[in-house]
Amino acid sequence: MKLLGNVLWLLFGGLEAACGYFVAGLGMMLTIVGIPFGIQAFKIGVYVLWPFGQHVEYDAEAHGCLHTLMNIIWFFIGGIWIWLTHIGFGILLFITIIGIPFARKQFELAGLALHPFGRRVVMDEGF
Repeated sequence: MKLLGNVLWLLFGGLEAACGYFVAGLGMMLTIVGIPFGIQAFKIGVYVLWPFGQHVEYDAEAHGCLHTLMNIIWFFIGGIWIWLTHIGFGILLFITIIGIPFARKQFELAGLALHPFGRRVVMDEGF
C-alpha cells in the first residue's frame, strides 16, 4: 500500500515539490553561510520524494540554542511560505476521501518545513 501511495504522490505533485526543494537547496548552498540550510532542504526534498513508509520525529541528540537559532533564520528565509503552501494543499486534499492520506502527509511536511533543524526522518517498520 505504501508503494501505491508513493507512486500516486509522485504522479500528482510529489516530484515537482521535491524538485523545488532541491533547487532551493542548491540556491542556498551558493554561500558558505547557507550550506546548513541547503542540506536541510535536500533532506526535506528526499522525504518529499518518497514520504509514505517514513515519519518525522524529534532528534533527542539535537538540542540547544544553535538549532533554535537555525530554525528562526529558516523561518524568515522562507519556512513560513513553505509551511503555508503545505497547509493550503493539505486543506484542499482533505476535501475528498481519497485525498485524506495525502493531506495528512502534507500536514506532516508543514511541521517539518516550519522548523526542520533538530528533527529527523525515520523509516517505518514492517511492510
